[in-house]
Amino acid sequence: MAIWGSLIGGMIGFSLGGPFGMLLGSLIGGKMSRSRSGGGFRSFAQPQQIFALSLIVLSAKLSKVDGQVSREELIAVKDKLKIPDSELDQVGKIFNKAKEESTGYEPYARQIAEVYKGNLNILEEVINTLFYIAESDGHVSEKELEMIEDIARIFGLNNIQINGIKESRKSSDKLNPYIVLESKPDDSLDTIRKRYLKLSKEHHPDLLMSKGVPQEVLDESKAKMRVVNSAWSQIQKLKN
Repeated sequence: MAIWGSLIGGMIGFSLGGPFGMLLGSLIGGKMSRSRSGGGFRSFAQPQQIFALSLIVLSAKLSKVDGQVSREELIAVKDKLKIPDSELDQVGKIFNKAKEESTGYEPYARQIAEVYKGNLNILEEVINTLFYIAESDGHVSEKELEMIEDIARIFGLNNIQINGIKESRKSSDKLNPYIVLESKPDDSLDTIRKRYLKLSKEHHPDLLMSKGVPQEVLDESKAKMRVVNSAWSQIQKLKN
C-alpha cells in the first residue's frame, strides 16, 4: 500500500528533524545528520506516512508503558494499521527501535502536535487509535490510560474532548450520549445539535483522508461517526 512503500528509506530525502528524524537516522546508519534534528516535518510528500509513522512510534511507547508488551497489542498494531506482510520487517524495525530507545513519548507527541497544529480532529484520531491498541488485550491499564490522556493534553485536547473520546469507546447501551457530544443535559437541543453537526463534520472520513489520515485506519473514524449519530438520536428522544 502507498503509505508503507519505503517508509524508512523514502523519508530520508525530506527535511525530517526532531525525535522522528533521530529515530529514522539511527535506523539507516546515521545518514541523517544531527544538524537536522532541531526542526519538524517539512516539505513532506506523503502526509499519510507521517500519520502512519506517528502511530507506529506512539504504539511502541504505549505497548511497554505498563511493563509488558502483550502479543494482542502487537497484533492490534499490525491489524489496525493494515501492515502487509511484505512491509512487516521495516515497520518492525521502527517499532522495536522506538520501544527500546530511552527517549520518552513526550517529545514525539510534541512534534506530532506541531505537525498537525490547527487540525485537532487528526490528533483526536491518533488518540482514538491508541485507545484501540490499548484495549486489544481486554484491559486498559491505569498507566496506559494516563499515558494516552497525557498525549491528548500535549496535543491540546481539553478534558471534555478527552472524556468524549473515552465515552465513545463504550458499547452503545452503556455510553452517556451527552458526554459523547461534549454537552450537558441542561443544554438546549439546538445547542447540542450544533455540537453534533460540528463533530460529524470533524470526524467525516472524507475530511480526515483529505488531511492525511490513511485509508488503512479510517475504521475508527467510521466507528466514531456511528457513535456520534447514535448519541444524537438518543438525545433527541430524551429531549422530546
